[in-house]
Amino acid sequence: MGRQSVAALTAHEPAADIRTLDRSLVQGIAWTSGAKWAGQLLGWASTLIVARLLTPADYGLVGMASIYLGLITLVSEFGLGSTVITLRDLSEHQVAQLNGLSVLFGVASFAASCAAAVPLGRFFHAPQLPAVVVVMSTAFVVTAFKTVPFSLLQRELRFRALAIVETGRVIVLAAAMICFALLGLRYWTLVIGGLLSSSLSTAATLVLRRHRFAWPRRQSLTHAMTFSGHILAGRLSWYWYSNADFLIAGRILGQAALGLYEFGWNLANIPIEKITSLVGQVTPAVFSAVQQDHAALRRYLLRVTEGLALITFPASLGMALVAPDFVHLALGAKWDGAIAPLQLLALSTGFRAVTPLLSQVLNVVGESRLTMQYGVLCAVVLPSAFYLLGQRWGTVGLALTWVVVFPLLVLPAYRRVLQTIELSSREYLRTLWPAASASVAMAATVLVVQLTAGEHMSRALSFSAQVVAGAIVYAVVSIAMYRERLAAFFRLLRALRAPPQQPEGLAMGSVPTGGAQVSTAPF
Repeated sequence: MGRQSVAALTAHEPAADIRTLDRSLVQGIAWTSGAKWAGQLLGWASTLIVARLLTPADYGLVGMASIYLGLITLVSEFGLGSTVITLRDLSEHQVAQLNGLSVLFGVASFAASCAAAVPLGRFFHAPQLPAVVVVMSTAFVVTAFKTVPFSLLQRELRFRALAIVETGRVIVLAAAMICFALLGLRYWTLVIGGLLSSSLSTAATLVLRRHRFAWPRRQSLTHAMTFSGHILAGRLSWYWYSNADFLIAGRILGQAALGLYEFGWNLANIPIEKITSLVGQVTPAVFSAVQQDHAALRRYLLRVTEGLALITFPASLGMALVAPDFVHLALGAKWDGAIAPLQLLALSTGFRAVTPLLSQVLNVVGESRLTMQYGVLCAVVLPSAFYLLGQRWGTVGLALTWVVVFPLLVLPAYRRVLQTIELSSREYLRTLWPAASASVAMAATVLVVQLTAGEHMSRALSFSAQVVAGAIVYAVVSIAMYRERLAAFFRLLRALRAPPQQPEGLAMGSVPTGGAQVSTAPF
């Protein structure tokens, strides 16, 4: 059959197309998660070793630079990655123009950082900071050559190759960072390590996939730049409202309250974010591949949502229930102030785990302006709510904003997505019901264990009993009540292990597209 376009596959062999796409979705998540967790373990190990060799001041200096560079990173990419992934009607020449534009943005970001380096050093009273900012900013130029090719690899669903590249990058980087620290490079260990990471990733990406450059023409890229602008505005809005609670906590509640709230946020979100980020690296390309087929788009949205809910709902609700015992056992009484915000933030995490899929669907069906508008709405309303509720109830008020206000803002987006792809709210809620009902049964079990065992067991035994009993009940209820749906899911996974009927097809399609890291913003 050979390589061919997605359109050709859809027209001639729709069954093979969907089957290949199913396989690519499952294997993409598997390969991405395997690489991510392997990299995470190596990264943690090297970080611990490097941290013993460096000082807090070294990390603090690089952290000062990262505050500025984190924002510029969003601007420098300008949403070009998502544009290449989503807009499948781009010609080869238009993609080449976007490739050239990416380099121009990278050079401009580097120049802006060089101009800001000295003022940043003066602002932070750190004379070493300007040199750090300049060196770290060279990564903008390096990664600019990667943005479009990396996006092409994502759009072609070549997640296995990307996973191998990621694992190799982490191994080389971990060894290099330890060597740099042993050589006494101090904070330059972190600076050079970051630049090395960008260089390795870019070099490997260009080995796998290259694309020519062309000088960008405004008339030719009008539609693409409009889409990119919407993506950028949405990401900047997300950057603002997702950090506004920390800013307000530090400003009106003080350093101690900020520490308690930040710890609660990290504990509630990091495990779930690991899962959603893995899925979020795969789903935009899959949704884009079926953007003209609303039946297939509904199918993938429901399947991914159900899978995420089955994992994140019990994890988030369980954390909310066992938070008091966990905090006391792991951290001690001095962290009691983190318990209430942790519980509330954990409750909101399950809901926020499935909402990023909304913006992805809206983007692929041509509603990127609406995605931007919802992001701007959140950027206006959420900081105001953080301020008002934070002043009244402290860190609990900040967390309540995520539990109460954020869902109200997202409901219109849900309505628009369901209308656009002709999906009934009843069918969508039915997808969430297995995870929700089994989680409720789990919660009831945990509460019963808390009430009956609390007085007769030590805190450690009670905590263990809650976790084990809750996990068993969740598994039993899921299997007993939703056996058919779980069986269908596992049948799909087993079927996807077999070799695909078409050896190349969609997973290695030649349609030029792509995007760098796809943000889960703005929802």
